[in-house]
Amino acid sequence: MAGRITFHDHKPKTLSLQDAVIQGFSGKPKSIPPKFFYDERGSALFAAICEQPEYYPPDIEQAMLSHLADEIAELTGTGRVIIEPGAGSAAKIRLLLPALKPIAYVPMDISCEFLKEAAGALADEFPWLPVHATCVDFTHSLPIPESAPKGPRLVFFPGSSIGNFTPGTACEFLAMVHDKIGQDGMLLIGVDTKKDPRILHAAYNDAAGITAAFNLNLLHRIRHETGVECHPENFEHRAFYNSDQGRIEMHLVSRCRQTLRLNGYHFKFSEGETVHTENSYKYTPQEFLEQAKQAGLREVRHWLGEQDLFAIYLLAAA
Repeated sequence: MAGRITFHDHKPKTLSLQDAVIQGFSGKPKSIPPKFFYDERGSALFAAICEQPEYYPPDIEQAMLSHLADEIAELTGTGRVIIEPGAGSAAKIRLLLPALKPIAYVPMDISCEFLKEAAGALADEFPWLPVHATCVDFTHSLPIPESAPKGPRLVFFPGSSIGNFTPGTACEFLAMVHDKIGQDGMLLIGVDTKKDPRILHAAYNDAAGITAAFNLNLLHRIRHETGVECHPENFEHRAFYNSDQGRIEMHLVSRCRQTLRLNGYHFKFSEGETVHTENSYKYTPQEFLEQAKQAGLREVRHWLGEQDLFAIYLLAAA
């Protein structure tokens, strides 16, 4: 039986890069949403980051999912509808599909063309699996297509993407998941752990300079797509662990006093002033489980990876 694909475009409204620059560079402190990292070169650089020896999350999480697939399936049961917000290339769900044997898979992503390509590749690889690809901004809603079959739901949210939310927004997202999965629903989620700051510093300041290039590429994209008068070489990458906030912060730091111009706007930078480009919050198991509890989710089980560097949680509606 050939793989079945349906595609649902919710036409997510997204902030344009130009508007993001105007808003973000006018603010105090200056900032740009991290979703703008991912143009073609940015996506390639992020893929390269995942191959750096210092950046531990991808390898550890994939090894955990491969090892735990059968145990997870025993806890969730087979025959669920799997929903994956921010599915991207759907690489990690492939590690679980043979064990979980879902009755349908609902990948969600904000990039419609990329989603179509990824869904098609997955359907070719798993021809028995109905795929209901949904183009949506999952941070605001998790619409399940009417064409998807009825059945118990499992939301899959790997990669510690929850760390890019503020704790308050993360709790709101978990509550939205709770409401969407229903009484018999479950959530399987990857979360980065708090650890020696030296390990975190190395992960976001790799020796090859790939993360630095990834961060600075944002300026190249801004200059190319908006026409802003900007010299990326006048900025440098900075990433550090903010222990008070429990998060890695990434910034672009102005090397000098300078003014960036765009459509009549003038954005003045002092030497050392930064553009905040990303946060990545880290959680102890106790911290994350408390947050999940506030969102109406209870622990079924959690697992810690090599040297407790990464955690995977299976949660159910309380």
